[in-house]
Amino acid sequence: MILDEDFWDNRYKTSDIGWDLGEVSPPLKSYFNQLTNKDLHILIPGGGNSYEAEYLHSKGFKNVYVVDLSKTALQNIKSRVPTFPSSHLIHSNFFDLNITFDLIIEQTFFCAISPSLRNKYVEKAFNLLNTNGKIAGLLFNIPLNSTHPPFGGNKEEYIMLFKPHFNIKIMDTAYNSIKPRSGNELFFILQKK
Repeated sequence: MILDEDFWDNRYKTSDIGWDLGEVSPPLKSYFNQLTNKDLHILIPGGGNSYEAEYLHSKGFKNVYVVDLSKTALQNIKSRVPTFPSSHLIHSNFFDLNITFDLIIEQTFFCAISPSLRNKYVEKAFNLLNTNGKIAGLLFNIPLNSTHPPFGGNKEEYIMLFKPHFNIKIMDTAYNSIKPRSGNELFFILQKK
């Protein structure tokens, strides 16, 4: 399976996007609601239809960026939220980005990339974040499968992976996941060392 631009764009073109809730997931919405600095530079990698970006934009966050391989997904955001800045919808590979951010929001991207890229993800996220920058979001906490996305994992594995570059502020089972994902998501906040 080649997880390239064609693969992901076809998923959006055919609406084969079972991970897409059609809204902000409750754990992320709760986290966003307690953010007070509207000047944060926020990245949502592999953001897809990014209801997260839409929600943050509606709350007055002006520096929200979405990067995705799928042109269709990015166009879906622009069609749904015409006031979202086009220059903040980046059609690119996360690993090719060369901009810095204060916060990276993780929602399904980490578990969608090949597990062989996880160390590279950690290093790239570290390099994309400003001093004291954070990654916050959700990771799957069950081995979903090993042959196609989403790829699973567990808390111990994630801690070992992130700990060399990040201080783990929180990594616990999300208390407010949607019912089908209840008990299977970890909410986490990591701060760049």
